[in-house]
Amino acid sequence: MSTVASKKKSSQEPRLAARASSLPPTLLHYKHLLFNRELSWLEFNRRVLEEGLDQSQPLLERLKFLAIFSTNLDEYFMIRVSGLKEALDEDNAELSPDGMTPAEQLAAISIKLRPMVREQMRCLREEILPQLEAHDITIRSYAELSAGERQFADRCFAEQVFPVLTPQAVDPSHPFPYVSNLSLNLGMMVETPDAGANAGAEGKIAEGRLRFARVKLPPFISRLVPIDETKTRFTFLGSLVAANAAALFPEMRIGKSYLFRVTRDADIEILEDEAGDLLRVMQQQLRRRRFGTAVRLEIAAAMPVEMVKYLTDSIGLTARDVYDIDGPLNVPDLMKLYELERPELKDAPLRTSVPPALAKGKTVFDAIKGRDILLHHPYTSYSTVTDFINTAATDPQVLAIKMCLYRTGQHSPIVQSLMEASAHGKQVAVLVELKARFDEENNIEWARRLERAGVHVVYGLLGLKTHCKLALVVRQEGTTLRRYVHVATGNYNPTTSRIYTDIGLFTANEEIGEDAANLFNYLTGYSRFSKYRQLLVAPVNLRERMLALIEREANHAREGRPAHIIAKINSLTDIVIIRALYAAAQAGVKIDLVVRGVCALRPGVPGVSEGIKVSSVVGRFLEHSRIFYFANGGAEEVFIGSADWMQRNLDRRVEVVAPVIDARLRKQLKDVLDTYLKDNAKSRLLQPDGSYERATAEPPDAVFDSQRHFAGT
Repeated sequence: MSTVASKKKSSQEPRLAARASSLPPTLLHYKHLLFNRELSWLEFNRRVLEEGLDQSQPLLERLKFLAIFSTNLDEYFMIRVSGLKEALDEDNAELSPDGMTPAEQLAAISIKLRPMVREQMRCLREEILPQLEAHDITIRSYAELSAGERQFADRCFAEQVFPVLTPQAVDPSHPFPYVSNLSLNLGMMVETPDAGANAGAEGKIAEGRLRFARVKLPPFISRLVPIDETKTRFTFLGSLVAANAAALFPEMRIGKSYLFRVTRDADIEILEDEAGDLLRVMQQQLRRRRFGTAVRLEIAAAMPVEMVKYLTDSIGLTARDVYDIDGPLNVPDLMKLYELERPELKDAPLRTSVPPALAKGKTVFDAIKGRDILLHHPYTSYSTVTDFINTAATDPQVLAIKMCLYRTGQHSPIVQSLMEASAHGKQVAVLVELKARFDEENNIEWARRLERAGVHVVYGLLGLKTHCKLALVVRQEGTTLRRYVHVATGNYNPTTSRIYTDIGLFTANEEIGEDAANLFNYLTGYSRFSKYRQLLVAPVNLRERMLALIEREANHAREGRPAHIIAKINSLTDIVIIRALYAAAQAGVKIDLVVRGVCALRPGVPGVSEGIKVSSVVGRFLEHSRIFYFANGGAEEVFIGSADWMQRNLDRRVEVVAPVIDARLRKQLKDVLDTYLKDNAKSRLLQPDGSYERATAEPPDAVFDSQRHFAGT
């Protein structure tokens, strides 16, 4: 050890020892050391909401964020809240890692969420919709329309809406109808006038009785109905149907109509060891998803108390499951306005680029063989990836292509290229993850089409979800078989690549190529290979390697060498990783975490995590890349990959994290991380109480937006 290092060690150790608190063997149920996962997620969605509230944003971009806030909540209730309610119904008293019961979590969610929903609606009513009207984009209720506008809308109702409506009344012969997940419905009371005067015994039974009726708004009809030829002025579909309810219930007295919406449990549980045919079982489960247990009822704020109680009782919910909405009941329906050609109300289009190595006229294989190439989407055009697969599909020297597909989207040029490669006689093997949540139907369809095209399709490993982003191309070059690898943090989805930030790496490194080949053998066959030379693979060695890398930084700090960890991830909930980070911070490691979403680690705890800074960047693009930096005593190491620091990623998924071997690219990624840490425009800092505060510019005019920096604007 050098003299300088010895002096650093001796000067640091007493200070650290004096203030460090002893960590328990496990953090489980230590509330002062962990944040609750469900409440942390709500704080993430609050940051999404704040983007919609930000008056400096273009108007339609603000609307987009308010819609994303609602879409996020739908999934949250369908998956997370439904799980808590199921535990409550089954008297499952298991505590969350931070020590909360299911009942306590549900109560805390309600308290935290309701003011956020009210603020979302206030923003829509008082800011977004009035400002849109100032730009001649209007949405008015039917009652506010002129006679000419009503005539225009009524014609639309008669020709396009009325023929597909199905009114459903409730009486002894018509039980309460099933209300499908996320459907938008009108509830109203109807009554037969003078029911007994001209009717037989059945009419007398119904005489004078009010009956509840429900009309489901068809999901395939736009919820914004034009009221003239301008295509910028609308009324709500629900308002139009309510105004024409007499056409649905002729010769009946009809009360006022109120919108409501039900959210149901949409989680899919499969006992894979009992599933003989995973594809068939997934199809069965998708059909059952429509009939999941109700978990939330959203109602128009003006709905009478009696109708609210009737709905909650009929659907099987309680008052605490009801959210009254003083505004549009399904904000994502308003995203039709985003399709309007109004560039002045949106962000300027992003100008993408192509790495110089791929733009010099060389073949993609010659470029990658020359040196590793880093991609930073969406700033780097995703054509770099689609062209790589398409070139491999048509190149006569390519013998085999292997890929993992998780979320590919509905119209995938990559899948088309894979089918074309098979038609050209190449060996094509594709792992299609059928259990990718809410993309199951797309993936089932792609799996079938790939199989019909002669592609070898596998559905993953028993008990594991395959989440890694990996492609392997094997090419004959003279007497040599060379492997080309693409490893990434994001899905092979050209559509989401335009709105997600992700990192990709092209490499012809022999050891990474060999590791990739062994991993695909592990995925498609019965290989139990575990000795990867470069790749970190879950659930094989990723957890062990990550913990070793964190501990190595702690040892460097104890010895007075440079010790710094920077991790950019989507979520941090694994309590073993969190404990290791606490221990490293106590040893003197500087730790900077850029965590977009859920973070269970509590920074700023005296004697434990004062040396840990946690920030979250929420902006125009969804931060999705995972980058891990370790100072390593001066011999810096950087990794990219598909895994977050969550137990599911480390233990229950197939994940790949790859080292960035090229020193030039390591520096480039370190610069990327430093850019995020400099952000004071879209970055929020996690506080010890679980709240987030916006980073401040110093001096005030030195505003720095990381995403704008990457975009060159």
